[in-house]
Amino acid sequence: MELQQFYYDNKIVKNFIYATILWGLVGMSVGLLLAVMFIFPNITDGISWLSFGRLRPLHTNAVIFAFVGNAIFAGVYYSLQRLLKTRMASDFLSKFNFWGWQAIIIAAAITLPLGYTTSKEYAELEWPIDIAIALVWLAFGANMIWTIFKRRERHLYVAVWFYLGTFVTVTVLHVFNSLELPISFLKSYSVYAGVQDALVQWWYGHNAVAFFLTTPFLGLMYYFVPKAAERPVYSYRLSIVHFWSLIFIYIWAGPHHLLYTALPDWAQNLGVAFSVMLIAPSWGGMINGLLTLRGAWDKVRVDPVLKFMVVAITGYGMATFEGPMLSLKNVNAIAHFTDWIIAHVHVGALAWNGFMAFGMIYWLVPRMFKTKLYSTKWANAHFWLGTLGIILYALPMYVAGFVQAEMWKQFTPEGTLVYNFVDTLVEIIPMYWMRAIGGSIYILGSIVMLVNITKTVKSGTKVTDELAEAPALKKVRKGRLKGETFHVWLERKPVQLTILATIAILIGGIIQIVPTIMVDSNIPTLTSVKPYTPLELEGRDIYIRESCVSCHSQMIRPFRSEVERYGEYSKAGEFVYDHPFLWGSKRTGPDLHREGGKKSNVWHFNHMYDPQAIEEKSIMPRYPWLISNKQDYTQTKSKMNAMVDLGVPYSEEEITNAQESINKQAQEIAEDLLSNEDIKASFDEERAAYGDRFVPLKEREIISLIAYLQRLGTDIKVKENVQPKKD
Repeated sequence: MELQQFYYDNKIVKNFIYATILWGLVGMSVGLLLAVMFIFPNITDGISWLSFGRLRPLHTNAVIFAFVGNAIFAGVYYSLQRLLKTRMASDFLSKFNFWGWQAIIIAAAITLPLGYTTSKEYAELEWPIDIAIALVWLAFGANMIWTIFKRRERHLYVAVWFYLGTFVTVTVLHVFNSLELPISFLKSYSVYAGVQDALVQWWYGHNAVAFFLTTPFLGLMYYFVPKAAERPVYSYRLSIVHFWSLIFIYIWAGPHHLLYTALPDWAQNLGVAFSVMLIAPSWGGMINGLLTLRGAWDKVRVDPVLKFMVVAITGYGMATFEGPMLSLKNVNAIAHFTDWIIAHVHVGALAWNGFMAFGMIYWLVPRMFKTKLYSTKWANAHFWLGTLGIILYALPMYVAGFVQAEMWKQFTPEGTLVYNFVDTLVEIIPMYWMRAIGGSIYILGSIVMLVNITKTVKSGTKVTDELAEAPALKKVRKGRLKGETFHVWLERKPVQLTILATIAILIGGIIQIVPTIMVDSNIPTLTSVKPYTPLELEGRDIYIRESCVSCHSQMIRPFRSEVERYGEYSKAGEFVYDHPFLWGSKRTGPDLHREGGKKSNVWHFNHMYDPQAIEEKSIMPRYPWLISNKQDYTQTKSKMNAMVDLGVPYSEEEITNAQESINKQAQEIAEDLLSNEDIKASFDEERAAYGDRFVPLKEREIISLIAYLQRLGTDIKVKENVQPKKD
């Protein structure tokens, strides 16, 4: 049989490996800074672009899309060429994928700290960057599919199934969740509102974890674990069951992020049912990965690559057991909004994604540079530092979550709440210290890897194009061959396999999302709910810009403890004009849905300027720039017109008179604030110092934010709630 010679493209793989290491350290370092901010909230005092709210989405995007994303591309570009016995179809598309992805990361690193965000979890980037993501992702998919058609290997190995499933599903998720109406170059509003936006967002959010952090890494597991162990995959049949059941079931599970919220019960229950079922395929994949190491356990004890991979697969198993457990309503009622969820997420991120990426890099680099790893001892040291870091990070966060949940729900014999919200913060500060220490140790291990890989690269030989040879692929008839099972036939039919995978993931999305969006009766309307005033709309955008949603929820669940603490539970009809929804997923601070009218304008002013002056034990950072910045109202009418296009019933008169409405409401708030002697004295001094350059208080950003906060939850009659008195 005549062999054809060709060259594998190693340069693209190396570039993605370097980017993985670089962005991994950047993303983890930002995460460590955020962890320190829980202990020292004003460590970046007065610097708006280094505030917690601005940096938090930068951290998640850097870790997910920069670190994990580059690791995915590195592993896919290496394994795909060798599984298909061909070079990537287009060097141009490979380069476009690499440089386009890095440009997107840099755009995120610039825009997010500047406050340009949609506020939607894992989808915070604004619309021009969303378009760029779509273009680069489609280039990656086109290159992959084109390469599959050029292959010299007839059957598509299981890893390729997961790569195809990832490409199709992420495309669908990104497009539908990113439907937004642009207002300006870096400002847009989600086309969905309230409950509908929440469902679409968590359909995306959960499945971003499923199809960006999980399925591509499962494909990498199916390739690199057998390679590193020098053993075949444990079960071919189990891999088939794993793939098809996972992609079909996973897509349904998103609503388990919205249990006990205003989401319709039928959608919540569907999410719970499929989340529980999800444990079967997930653990099937874990078992398949671990049992691939049968007969290789002696090698595991000495090979750092396999150590990383074993812990990674174990972390995957732990996270995918915990996920279905957390979707049970009685467990979710305890865990949701607490640090338990932070622990759960980071077991997956640090162990599954981090350790699988590290193991893959340690295996790849020596082979690509035709040398040995510079130091196996250093790699083992990295393994133990990383493992210790995960333990010291996760365990304290589990404890913090349990403490929060129990303290939030405690009542006295007289029926009043035992603890104020800030009391829970005081109790878990030691856990935040331990988290910061654990994160530091994990990063230290990554730095050891950076040095080890750098020295390995320097000691090796640069091989940009690696020579390979394989026989040409002979054509066979289109139908099934004698004795060929359906799935064996499907494995040599990439188009049919991709179509079936697309159908599998679309079924759940269509059944869950279409009724919620198309059937109005699912979201009952409340006649008392009115659109935000122009000033409140601008204040809401400041709330979004500062990512207040990262720490504060706006969703009171129908629990006795929450109704007593915050007020009447939240109704679906209250959010019909919210583009985007701001329910949140974590309570570092208290829920704000019934905040309107509870506290004075002066209290809000002072609280934003210096939270610790109001509550000494608060861990909220200061926001002095909100008081000094002049509010920009130049886009207000454009925003209102966009809202009209999205179904918000502003009249032409309201839009025409928007500035007059703003002036009147802002003047009322400003006059109330200036009735306070301390605030008046401060602004009198500023007026004297700045003269003609002085900006009146009514034109400051703090005014619109106060207007928005005072509006929250006031459209319906709320129950008077009593906070526990402090000794």
